[in-house]
Amino acid sequence: MTRLFLAANALLWLPYGLYCFLVPEFLAEAAAVSATTSTGTVELQAMYGGLQAGIGALCAAGAMREELERPALLLLLFLACGLALARSAGAVMATELSSYTGFALLLEYTLAAASAWLLRAGSGAQSS
Repeated sequence: MTRLFLAANALLWLPYGLYCFLVPEFLAEAAAVSATTSTGTVELQAMYGGLQAGIGALCAAGAMREELERPALLLLLFLACGLALARSAGAVMATELSSYTGFALLLEYTLAAASAWLLRAGSGAQSS
């Protein structure tokens, strides 16, 4: 089940990251995020493109190599918690919850819960 979860995350994060790197202007319509300078464009390419592609690559590696399952799950747990908590706080501070933000929160809290559950299930199996 862990490998399937990681493979699904690889298919979610890696192509999205690559697309955001190649077409950063996509984010203006999808997430209402746009760059006003070339530095801003590079930042979008790095954070939405490179970072997310890197997450997907580690998930793919974890799906293929047993020794990378736990590091990939830990990454997803910390990443999803950080994103979900910061996004929740930001939405409260902005007093606004767009459909994009709502979908992202659903995804992030679900990823955090699933990653935690799989880590706990894996720890129990290893200790017995």
